Order: sequence, then structure tokens, then C-alpha cells
Amino acid sequence: MKRQIRKLIPNQFIQFYKVIRESSNRKFITLFASSRFFSSVYYFLFSSQFRREHQAALQGRLKYYRSLNDIGQSSALLRRNTHRLEKGLIMQPRHPVFAEAYILETVICYHKAIMTPGLCIEEKKWATDVLKEYFSVVIHTKVIAKAKALFEAAIESEDLKASAVSQQSIPRDRSSYPELDIATEQLEALFLRRRSVRWYLPKPVPQKKIIEAVNLASLAPSACNRQPYEFYVVNDMQRAPIIAKCAMGTTGFADNLPCIVVVVGNLDAYPAERDRHCIYIDGSLAAMQFMLAIETLGLATCPINWPDIEARERQLAKELSLSVDQRPVMLIAVGYADPDGGVPFSQKKNNTLLIRNV
Repeated sequence: MKRQIRKLIPNQFIQFYKVIRESSNRKFITLFASSRFFSSVYYFLFSSQFRREHQAALQGRLKYYRSLNDIGQSSALLRRNTHRLEKGLIMQPRHPVFAEAYILETVICYHKAIMTPGLCIEEKKWATDVLKEYFSVVIHTKVIAKAKALFEAAIESEDLKASAVSQQSIPRDRSSYPELDIATEQLEALFLRRRSVRWYLPKPVPQKKIIEAVNLASLAPSACNRQPYEFYVVNDMQRAPIIAKCAMGTTGFADNLPCIVVVVGNLDAYPAERDRHCIYIDGSLAAMQFMLAIETLGLATCPINWPDIEARERQLAKELSLSVDQRPVMLIAVGYADPDGGVPFSQKKNNTLLIRNV
């Protein structure tokens, strides 16, 4: 109906209306941007742009609190607190007493987690090893002694005793990590090779290469090691274009994309709104490592910006069965590059534009 009406209205009038609307909108925004209060009033009365994010943050918090008792394959609280213990263990100088404020919380969560049949084995081992190391070096105050007793009661099973002996999952000296055999020139070549490729050969993408790239991407840094993201893989030449078209900016090339990976952030990893941005930071760090890994495996990628548009949010959520607290970070096309396909030059800003010495 809207399209039919627009056909009846002269284009000159439409352009004039757009100019007047844009001018009025700028003056309107100038007024409401003058303070936080007026900005809140603006988005409450005149714009629904952030309503999905508001609900997503609250739903994420609610799921987080439920996860404290209903632990699945991974525990956000256990991962966060285990990493906090690691940072305490490597402190220079290390305090004789640390983590006293949250060690009971950690051990209680640990006990619930290891009683969960589906808990990730590596996560269980990591938490066990770090807690064992912590109790072996810290001075046992009344609180810490109580936490240690609970911990020892929790690891009575033989499998946990065996894993607790290993020292592989505790902090190590920097010198123990692998030496690099990569020159800066080689790294630059990889970065130059990784271009946003939009044209691909009609060739299936091996799932094992996706898995290998995700494993490498998981080594990316993450705030408190919570890794609040997942890779939704649509490795289907028929369905991948449908997912790609959910985003803007894929017009003209979406139909030739053999595989789409959607990086999805999980807000259920956080009890407070202050950390809601971490899904975008951590998800993007992992996405970049994923794309670089894919390049070394002989494939190419194209990151696709995800627009915060309600209709498209609903469309993608339906296609991928996403809950309200799950937020798309970006889409990534994956495939074998067509050697004759064009790639934009995309001139990059130089260091004089990017560096601000302060």
C-alpha cells in the first residue's frame, strides 16, 4: 500500500518533504540531547530504537540469576571467579590473603557446577586446578578455611581427584608459552590477504575447517574469560543466502554465499547492565581471529554489519531461534573465493589519523 501511494506522489514533493523532516529532526534532537534526562524522555516518547536492548539486558540478567542454580554446559559465574583467582595468583607481589570476599561464592558455585552432568569437562578441570592451587598458596583465614573444607568435600570423586593433580590449567610463566616463528612481514601478508570477499565458488565449505577456525577464535581475549558469544553456522548453500539477506548491505551478492556464520552475544553472562557492551567487544575479538584463521585454511570471509532494525531483528531471531537476550554481533560470509571476483581496495587510515599521543 505504501509503495502504491508513493507512486502517486511526485518525486519532487517527496524530496522536499525529506529535507524539511531532516531539518526539523536535527533541531528536535539538539533540544533533547542537551541533558541525560531529556535524552531519556526523547527515547521514551519519540523513539523505540533501544527498547529491544532494554528488554534484552533485563532478560539476560534474569537468565543469569537463574543460571546460578540451573547450571548447564558452562557457568558464567564460575568462569568469571576462576579467572579472578588466576589474576590473584599471578599478582606481583602476591598477597598472602586474597579473594576472601568471593571465595565462598566461588566454591558453592563450583560444587553445583560439578554436580551438573553436562558441564564442560575442560571448564571443570580448569576450575578444579585453579582452586586447588589457590588453597595451596593462600593463608587460611576463617572464611578461606570454610571454603577449602567445602572444596575438598566436593572433589571426593576419583575423577576430580585425578584432574586436580594436573597443573596444566593453572597460570604459567610467560616464558613457558611457544616462541613465535612468524615475522612481522608474514603477519602483514596475512592481514593484506584477508580482504572482504563477496564472490565465491559454488563449492561446499568443509565443516571441519569451520570447527578448526572456531577453536582458534576461542583463544581470543575475553573479559573475565566469560566468552559470552556463540557461532551460529549456516553451512547450507540454499539457506545461507536467506540468512545473509536478513542484514542490509548484501544486495547483489547474497545469493552466491555458500556459508554464513552469525556471531551471537549472550547477555545471560552478566548480572548488571554495566557489562552489556562486553558481548560486542568479546564477540568482535573472536570474530577477527576466526576470519584470520579461515584465511590460513584456504578460505575467504566477508564480515557483514548487523543493523539494529526491529523487523530484521525479528526475522533473524526467527530463523536462528534466538531468545530475547541473544544479540547478533555480526554476520560472516565464508567460502572459497572466486579468483576472478573483484575485491574493493578499501583505503585504510594511516597512523597519523589513528594515533593520538596524550
